[in-house]
Amino acid sequence: MYQLYSFPYSPHSRRVVSLLEQAGIAYENHMVPMMEGGHMTDEYLRINPNHQVPTLIDGAIRIHESNAILRYLCVRHELADWYPVSGEGFALCEQWLDWNQCQLAKLMVDIVLNRVFLGEHGNLQAADAAEELIRPKFDVMEDHLNGRAFFAGSKPTIADLSLASNMFQLNFAQLMPQTPNILRWYQTIAELPGFQKSLPQV
Repeated sequence: MYQLYSFPYSPHSRRVVSLLEQAGIAYENHMVPMMEGGHMTDEYLRINPNHQVPTLIDGAIRIHESNAILRYLCVRHELADWYPVSGEGFALCEQWLDWNQCQLAKLMVDIVLNRVFLGEHGNLQAADAAEELIRPKFDVMEDHLNGRAFFAGSKPTIADLSLASNMFQLNFAQLMPQTPNILRWYQTIAELPGFQKSLPQV
């Protein structure tokens, strides 16, 4: 059985939990108490030297990066609906997985970490700068979803799970875009049982 090390307030963790739950893949979840520094312990550093979550262990195989874990699970379990193997679906899935990490993720972290999780210790100037930069990214998403149900085709893929995990995080800072295509897409993903099971219990 897979061993997953995760933290429910981590969008990277939630996207992996979403896929595991949605695909009905058995796993054991080990919650890493990041707010108490659990990711910095010597024990966890032996599991993930980057002191980040998630980490997936499959026997002797250990994987650190969330999108790599998503790809690995899809290939391992032949989840072609979630990870198209060829054509435009494959190209778009890969594109949006990388776009999410390269264009959206850091800005989201700068906003939510500094405005929400760091409290009075947050760098509000960094958060404000990130908000200015992230708004054009929402326009890119909105335009791409014109005439499309999902980012890589007519069915949800791991690209949607990856993007939606970051969009959920923006709710903490009241920055969810209110444009029609993004709202329609996000609501559809948010209603998936696997996505629901990934959310922090508050």
